[in-house]
Amino acid sequence: MQIAVVDYKGGNVQSVLFALERLGASATLTADPETLRKADKVLFPGEGEAASAMQSLRASGLDRVLPTLTQPFLGICLGMQLLGEHSEENDTPLLGLLPFRVRRFVPDAAHKVPHMGWNNLQALQGPLFAGLTEADHVYFVHSYYAPVGAYTTAQAAHPAPFSAAVQHGNFHGVQFHTEKSGAAGTRILANFLNL
Repeated sequence: MQIAVVDYKGGNVQSVLFALERLGASATLTADPETLRKADKVLFPGEGEAASAMQSLRASGLDRVLPTLTQPFLGICLGMQLLGEHSEENDTPLLGLLPFRVRRFVPDAAHKVPHMGWNNLQALQGPLFAGLTEADHVYFVHSYYAPVGAYTTAQAAHPAPFSAAVQHGNFHGVQFHTEKSGAAGTRILANFLNL
């Protein structure tokens, strides 16, 4: 199986490559459109800021390549947010692959921003969550979120519900870090590889 990890100078790439290695899968870190098109699976990890990430994608032409991919595709953390239409973070237009607008959490006395730490998943749907229950916890680090909508395949709350995972066709996204989420994250990555 050919697995490609999108190289757009986004953070967290090495952790994802190591997580795949632990599953016995090797992946190619690439920005080459042909390599991405030929891959059986594509992962799109990210940490950082939306405007810089989109600038990097536009500079490399990947903003035009990624929407054309037809194989199973998994956006992780910022990679999930970039699948949406727009982000409040620096008023940034995104890839537009899913119909959501990324919003900033509003802190209160009990809920700091960024949302950082372990949280359980709720309302699980779809093949990424096979073998998991709402008792499973995953690891989040983010200040922005996608609201719950028709595309939502898992939810978490901080304090209001938000999309912990999304899907539209072959495009899947998870807001949490699969590679830092212990057994649950490993299971989700394995389920993705089995799509």
